[in-house]
Amino acid sequence: MILDGHIHTSNTPERECRESLLERMAEAGVSGGMLLSMDPLGDGKCLSAAERLDKLFSITGGRPNLYTAYWIDPTADDAARQVDLAVSYDVNAFKVICSRFHPSDARAMDTYRKISETGRPVLFHSGICWDGIDSANNHRPGGFECLINIPNLKFTLAHVSWPWCDECIAVYGKFNNAYYWRDDVSCEMFVDITPGTPPLWREEVFKKLFCGDYDVGHNVIFGTDSYAHKYNVTWTRDWMQRDGELYEKFGLAGADGFLEHIYGQNLLRFLGLSDEKFEKKVPMVAESANDTRVRKI
Repeated sequence: MILDGHIHTSNTPERECRESLLERMAEAGVSGGMLLSMDPLGDGKCLSAAERLDKLFSITGGRPNLYTAYWIDPTADDAARQVDLAVSYDVNAFKVICSRFHPSDARAMDTYRKISETGRPVLFHSGICWDGIDSANNHRPGGFECLINIPNLKFTLAHVSWPWCDECIAVYGKFNNAYYWRDDVSCEMFVDITPGTPPLWREEVFKKLFCGDYDVGHNVIFGTDSYAHKYNVTWTRDWMQRDGELYEKFGLAGADGFLEHIYGQNLLRFLGLSDEKFEKKVPMVAESANDTRVRKI
């Protein structure tokens, strides 16, 4: 089973969108995935929160393996009300782009805490954002370290934070290392490998991500950044083939359960739909680098 963890929706009529999505996903060999509601500050700005949720669930509702993420502006005056509304729809996750504020903005932090209390995870855009405004400093992966103080939050940084992929991987290592220093840390970071990374850089990024010192096998999520109403079959197939060749090259494809986790199981665990438990290696530093401490996740 292959699940796409990063699919956008648009203002296309819901039935037309749903029929096109299911047909094209099947053609691409994809079984389902997570759909994001429309951008509240972009193509969805003329719609209410309820209208954007209605459109999202009109596409996904009742269909196995189609999951929902509500795109929220966490600094909005009514952000808390929107969280409650989305939860009343039984949304699976939330989506945030921090173009107009820093991730640590106090209003946003209050919203993240409220989301965490609902048990839902958050997908953040991270990396250069083609949003037409001066926003790079809001999308550096180091800026998301503030989330370490939010209990039980699961979050993922999309696009491996291109072009700050090294920084993204280091931040992932820091979150895991924090389990050694602080027993109270319960926040967990995932990495969304949706492009992002142009093909020329993909091999270098994958080598650093998968062949380095950090235990990532249960925390990487596949995605395409495609649209539900025109799901791009060629784009999806090309990325899966390209990534598959890299997994083969690095000797990962034959590893027990590796592909199943990257292409589906990790998304389900991120969404709280899998009760899988495992031990995660806690990365150490300097003379303690060979320590084999683990944390049960």
